[in-house]
Amino acid sequence: MEVWDFLMSYEKKRNNWWFLLPILLGLIGGIIAFFVLKNDDPKKAKNCLYLGIGLFLIGVIINLAIFGLATPLEDRFNVNL
Repeated sequence: MEVWDFLMSYEKKRNNWWFLLPILLGLIGGIIAFFVLKNDDPKKAKNCLYLGIGLFLIGVIINLAIFGLATPLEDRFNVNL
């Protein structure tokens, strides 16, 4: 019975190249990497998902800082409506 317990708890270590997926594709890449890695390497799967979420949030914050605080288009381009 111990052999089966060992085989059931075996986790295959996956390559660190999987972290490129959330870096390049953001949240979608993190979700894809999570579902691919969750059975083989659950710790790396969670880290890829967290990386994708973190990069997504950083992108949202940067976009809000750049475009959310900008003046309306009418003021910038002197357009009369």
